Amino acid sequence: MLDRIEEILNNYQSKPLGKQRLFSVMLPLIHRNGEWHILYEVRSNHISQPGETAFPGGAVEAGETFEEAAVRETMEELNITREHINILGEIDFIANEYTIIHCFVGQLSIPFEEIYFNEEVASLFTVPLRYFIENRPTYYTSEYYLKHEEDFPFDRIPNGKDYKFRAGKHRIPFYQLNGHSLWGFTANLTDHFIDVLEANKVEPSQR
Repeated sequence: MLDRIEEILNNYQSKPLGKQRLFSVMLPLIHRNGEWHILYEVRSNHISQPGETAFPGGAVEAGETFEEAAVRETMEELNITREHINILGEIDFIANEYTIIHCFVGQLSIPFEEIYFNEEVASLFTVPLRYFIENRPTYYTSEYYLKHEEDFPFDRIPNGKDYKFRAGKHRIPFYQLNGHSLWGFTANLTDHFIDVLEANKVEPSQR
């Protein structure tokens, strides 16, 4: 039996426990006005999270890799072809009890003015990469606590209702952008990308 267990585990791909929904996004870099910019979408009013600033992306479909999902969603939302996207690599991903979000950095080889987005997008804007290197976000803290149903079996755990359940805190980044709110997951991934660049001494003036 142990040989069979070892065989199973050697071919098993570990993943976070839970039934998280899988998403993938693209952090698009586009050359504009002589320097590199990050491109953002403002989500349209008839989809979830209307008015939010986000990267192109969405749910991973059955049989699709995270990278394939990021590319497909970017093509659909920006109405561009695969030839306009050059995947540069992946940064760290976000994982919690409900969601896993992978983030791929891609170069868009199409002029910004020639992008005609679909109905999921209200508008597009770009921010120079240099701005994020020179201006880091402000982080705010949000606390959360467990709330138990009335039939929760406190009698089956040490100290019952006095058990020291651990509360949690979210650190949520916010950027100050003219006319646009950038916060939450998108801001978090943006800030982490800048961390990666700074750790490797990438200068914003490098082409």
